[in-house]
Amino acid sequence: MIKNHTISLNNIVVQGSGNIVSDMDGEKVMLSILNGKYYNLGEVGGRIWEQIEQPIAVNQLIDNLMSYYLVEKTDCENQVISFLEVLLNSNLIQVEEMDSL
Repeated sequence: MIKNHTISLNNIVVQGSGNIVSDMDGEKVMLSILNGKYYNLGEVGGRIWEQIEQPIAVNQLIDNLMSYYLVEKTDCENQVISFLEVLLNSNLIQVEEMDSL
């Protein structure tokens, strides 16, 4: 598992266990049972969270989001990778190299 590293387009991401997530007015909020912290994922973050319920390649995740939101690919890549790195550094997701599956 990758931790405190840069996530690449070829990584596989999936939700970590031990999180309780619910909808609040169109946004996702989460409680991490492991660290006892609350997170507001927001609308877009909530959509990402839904997409990573099952393992998915980061590049596929970005393609999925681009089919839903009107955004430049480079901006989408930068924002998604940045968001995933925050989740990773908070131990909320698991990240694997594409070839390790």
